[in-house]
Amino acid sequence: MTDLEKHVNQPGRAKLVKRVREKIKELGITYIYFQFISVTGRVVGKGIPSDHWERTAEKGFQLVYGSTANLFLDRHNNYIGYGPEAMELVGIPDPETFVQLPWDKRVGRVYCTCFRNREERKNPGGHLTSDCRGNLRIFMDEFQKKHGLELRVGTEPEMMWLTKNPDGTPTGKGFSKPFCYHIDQFESLRPVFMKVIEYSKAMGLDMIQGDHEDAPGQLELNWTYDNVLRNADRLSTYRQICAQVAREHGLIACFMTKPFMGVSASGCHTNMSLWTEGKISVNKLGHKSLPGVEEVFSYVSGGKNTFMPDTKDMQLPGKIGLQSIAGIMKHLPALTALGSSTVNSYRRLWDQGFWAPVYADWGYQNRTCGLRVSAPGRFEYRSVDSMHNPYLLGAALLKACDEGISKKMVPAKPESRNIYEAQKAGKDVKKLPLSLGEALDRLAEDEVIKSAMPDEMYKVFHWYKNDEWERFLGATTQWDLDTYLDCLP
Repeated sequence: MTDLEKHVNQPGRAKLVKRVREKIKELGITYIYFQFISVTGRVVGKGIPSDHWERTAEKGFQLVYGSTANLFLDRHNNYIGYGPEAMELVGIPDPETFVQLPWDKRVGRVYCTCFRNREERKNPGGHLTSDCRGNLRIFMDEFQKKHGLELRVGTEPEMMWLTKNPDGTPTGKGFSKPFCYHIDQFESLRPVFMKVIEYSKAMGLDMIQGDHEDAPGQLELNWTYDNVLRNADRLSTYRQICAQVAREHGLIACFMTKPFMGVSASGCHTNMSLWTEGKISVNKLGHKSLPGVEEVFSYVSGGKNTFMPDTKDMQLPGKIGLQSIAGIMKHLPALTALGSSTVNSYRRLWDQGFWAPVYADWGYQNRTCGLRVSAPGRFEYRSVDSMHNPYLLGAALLKACDEGISKKMVPAKPESRNIYEAQKAGKDVKKLPLSLGEALDRLAEDEVIKSAMPDEMYKVFHWYKNDEWERFLGATTQWDLDTYLDCLP
């Protein structure tokens, strides 16, 4: 059978498809968004009436290959990744991701896996390698089979709520004042974040805490960690929720990394750990009847955390944790292209007064390093911002950990000093790439991280991001005008 046929006929899927039909009837859903994730983390797909659920669950829907690159043109007016002569992908829904949209309960949502067209001469019905979500699932399963370990991830998505003019254009101002952790400023955005929390719980996110950060209108809301794929799905869902709440409140939900200089950017610190065993249980989140299938409201818990210290030194991870740190440290330059994936991302790394993670070092609770052990049993990859694609980054982290564990790598000693003070004392520490162009060069040299973007995935990513970098280099900005407009005579 082809990859597509295996996916459609996997054990237990037919029962899941029937359970979705039961939910459609129970919830009165008449329309469904069939969605997948593009190279930049955008949500793309099609809408189909729920009457056609069973047919679409079996046969899928077709969409041009170029949708995996947002169907955007490069600066030479060529479609990125795929031309108009390319075939159409087949999107197959994953019924375990079906849930109702809380802001219009007539509509449901389901994530999809993408395949090559059934009529392709080469590898018909094969996995579409430019499907970043499908790739992550494959690598997650391979990693677990090889090492008996599951990567669990928790993200800290910062973003800003900006005001806009009557015509919809941004005012260039955040809604609140840049006072970090101040409840008064948090309270000023209460109608917004309470609606985000309401919608999030309705779509399976177990919200655990939140605060006002130190940029205008900047909030961070967190949910319980889970395996790397489900957490990526929840981060994408959270972004959709914020966009909807912004529409309802006349604001802009801004995930741009650094819209303001002189204040903190929006990071998305990624906390990770590797576990054995564990079990999945449903968290009803207060719902009497779940507005979706149980899997959307399921979380993994328990098992053995292999990152926990195995010596009396509670600041040092266990052996597997140290090996994983060594793997990630080796590949930090290439990983930066995925964690800091836009031209604007590097405004965050240059504005170093705000704890920017610019150095390729690690330590316990040391926020001046690119990687820190944030608590016994987990470490935090800090060079990640709110614009990143969590599916690409998750796959790359799996590859880096795999090499560290497979080769029994040993990291350098952790840095406990402020990295800036350590440098003054003579420590030689490398900086991470400080531009998108440099990061793309480091990625091109790193076969391990590139293997997380197999075949067409790397081609599409490099094409898209290299074009973004070249557009920036060829653009005249306000800085150019301010600096050079009247510099002569």
